[in-house]
Amino acid sequence: MPSAGAAAPPPPPAIDELYMERDFYIGLALALSSSIFIGSSFIIKKIGLLRLSRVGSVRASAGGFGYLRDWIWWAGLICMGVGEAANFAAYAFAPASLVTPLGALSVIVAAVMASRFLKERLNLLGKLGCFLCIVGSTIIVIHSPKEGEVEDLNLLIDMLQDPTFITYVVLILSLALFIGCCIGPRYGHKHVAVYILLCSAIGSLTVMSCKALGLALRDTLSGKSNDFGMWLPYFLIIVTVVFVGIQVNYLNKALDIFNTSIVTPIYYVIFTTLVITASAILFKEWRHMRPEDIIGDLCGFFVVIVAVILLNAFREMDISLSDVKGIMRPKRELLSHSSHKGGAQYEDYLNDNEERGPLKPHYGTNYLNA
Repeated sequence: MPSAGAAAPPPPPAIDELYMERDFYIGLALALSSSIFIGSSFIIKKIGLLRLSRVGSVRASAGGFGYLRDWIWWAGLICMGVGEAANFAAYAFAPASLVTPLGALSVIVAAVMASRFLKERLNLLGKLGCFLCIVGSTIIVIHSPKEGEVEDLNLLIDMLQDPTFITYVVLILSLALFIGCCIGPRYGHKHVAVYILLCSAIGSLTVMSCKALGLALRDTLSGKSNDFGMWLPYFLIIVTVVFVGIQVNYLNKALDIFNTSIVTPIYYVIFTTLVITASAILFKEWRHMRPEDIIGDLCGFFVVIVAVILLNAFREMDISLSDVKGIMRPKRELLSHSSHKGGAQYEDYLNDNEERGPLKPHYGTNYLNA
């Protein structure tokens, strides 16, 4: 028997805590698998399209539909469908502030597979971005909220009536209407953030709708309650379809006007920020988090932002590890190499001008004009 002075063993965790922990890991696994399937789908479909272009079929950009008869393209489409379904299900088990940032992992999967199967070069900054994305995602997983925010649909209805969330919805819809009717037609083709801000704002409401709909499906399939006997799930389905259509429309406009390497990081930053904000307002995900976990979660998110920018914005730069090794050479070698190179360029410049004629002073400036 334990002595009277010995410390009592800690009580076993409550059954509710075990269920919350189980749901968290289920949502985490679904979010990770979603990123793998979605990232792979882009590469698989690209392989199918490239194979069709080699055999002389009309390309999709030219209006051809030959990819509909290619099994590789269909395999990519199925992968994307599985990934989107897993992402939808993840919102029913894990907080949105965890699931949404982990979507950046699909960029890593696509970049690595493109380097391996499509022979697309991944430069040093891209590899550094992949590493930082993994580090940031790990920090987010460690510090993200792990509690269930809402237990049933009746509690969700009460949350939807919160004045703060109603104010957020009114602001988002007003902003989207103002951009779509006034700002977009004037400045949408000049500033990349215009259309991206609209589709990201609507997207934050779409994620909240998907999370609520996923909760209703989870409770109905598990037999916990028959949520589809209420009006709310059907309203959520209509809202989700309409909002997804608006997102796709304006995101396609942004992609058609601006470079993908610019649209992707800006969209990820704005969309994820607004989703985390909406989730914090509606589900109060951070109300029981410790200050160090809140700071850690934000730091992980910022690391992922930097990683996404490195992966996309500097994709075309030709930089490798050998360039970094060259910078690390002794200063004497660098100076001698630079002076030798500069001297050679100056001699070439003089020789070129001697062929064209003598140098003449250009009055009013400090330059020499040939």
